[in-house]
Amino acid sequence: MFKHPLFTKLAALTAITVLLLFGLGLIEDVVRDRLRYRSITAQSVAESLAGPQTLMGPMIHSACVESWDEEVGKGDERRMVERRREFILTAMPEQLKLTTGAAMEERARGLHKVNTYNLKANVTAQWGSLASLLPQSSMKNSRMHCGAPIVMMAVGDARGIRTAQFTMGSQALALKPGTFHPTYSRGLHAVLPESVRGKADGLTATLDLELVGTERLAIVPLGGNTEVLMTSSWPHPSFAGRFLPSEREVKKTGFSAQWRLSSLATTAQADIANGKRICLGADEGSDYAHSGATPGDCADSFSVAFIDPVNPYSLSDRATKYGVLFIALTFVAVGLFELMKKLRVHPVQYLLVGSALCSFFLLLVSLSEHLPFGISYAVAASACVLLLAYYASHMLGGLTRGVPLGAGIALLYGLLYVLLQLEQTALVVGAIALFLVLAAVMVLTRKVNWYGLSQGGTPPRPTMPPVQRTAAPRAEAA
Repeated sequence: MFKHPLFTKLAALTAITVLLLFGLGLIEDVVRDRLRYRSITAQSVAESLAGPQTLMGPMIHSACVESWDEEVGKGDERRMVERRREFILTAMPEQLKLTTGAAMEERARGLHKVNTYNLKANVTAQWGSLASLLPQSSMKNSRMHCGAPIVMMAVGDARGIRTAQFTMGSQALALKPGTFHPTYSRGLHAVLPESVRGKADGLTATLDLELVGTERLAIVPLGGNTEVLMTSSWPHPSFAGRFLPSEREVKKTGFSAQWRLSSLATTAQADIANGKRICLGADEGSDYAHSGATPGDCADSFSVAFIDPVNPYSLSDRATKYGVLFIALTFVAVGLFELMKKLRVHPVQYLLVGSALCSFFLLLVSLSEHLPFGISYAVAASACVLLLAYYASHMLGGLTRGVPLGAGIALLYGLLYVLLQLEQTALVVGAIALFLVLAAVMVLTRKVNWYGLSQGGTPPRPTMPPVQRTAAPRAEAA
């Protein structure tokens, strides 16, 4: 049975399929290398410009030292030793309002592009009573010394600060780099007069900040009530973190999002007072992120990523995952022509057809580095469809057979493009399309005698054994 030409051809097609799968694997490796190069490009831009940014503040803090004398030793060795306790007093705003607008700027390294943004933020913070800045002695007869109150604004990467102006009431504050905070050290600060310590009626401060960053912006909801309004011309935001916006509107021309948070819903104030780090994930290169951090180790925050959903490398990577399906469906189509029209197609011809299908994915990723993805897809698909239709016309014995095969492959490319554009419904559309193809194959082959193909003829039908009939005894002649 295994010497039958049908099984020999099936074995040859299996070997060809394995060889083509190996080729697809090499193409996938090329796409992954390009994705890795793009990641390196993003890191390079972040190192040269500024990385993902985090806004935390404003808040007021004051570093204090409590010292006291303690008697140690006994007898002649008794002496007085000074003990010290260092701590930080903080005052969080009761009302915090941020209005931000992000203008996107595209940066490139060679063929790879990275989304950066120029953020203009107006931050208004209102404090109530500043009694939390009054130090409390923990030891009797201790001596207390506190540094001047400092109002600070922390950012993820201080290199991104372009301009900043801090005003308190109608008075402009002199800004200096750094925050003098042991945990959130990058940012800016202004020294406040000692008279604000313990102030009962509070104060209001306004910060106008221009900040540049790469790909992501995070905000810590530090106020007792925090309201954030963010607008941008980027139409593809990705909201993440501990809180999603309460209101958002995404259009082709950009997006607007608004967050309204209460300290009843977030532990950000306590997290920052206790020195918890702001963890945004290791891939974002935040100075505040640390390895092995769990959600309980991180301060509450929310973020917006300015993603590119039509990234040619990610789309090409998704497309190559359908390569096996393309090869299988095309081989089935050629096999149906061979079966229904009683043709003979050599395994080498199958190999050439499969190689043309594989070349599409390599053409796609290479062209998309220089052209928009849609144009690259159309050029690569058109080239492969024309080549396959031309070759199939000679392989199958005429244009009336080659053109329908080319049209079917063009339909497959069109379906793949639709699947790449879909995000939420790609699975259901792909499953329905695959079911329809399977149904069409079953309908076309419903009358095929598969036994005849494998045995070289129609199998004998079971017959009833012959009936033994006995002749009736003849009457003896009288």
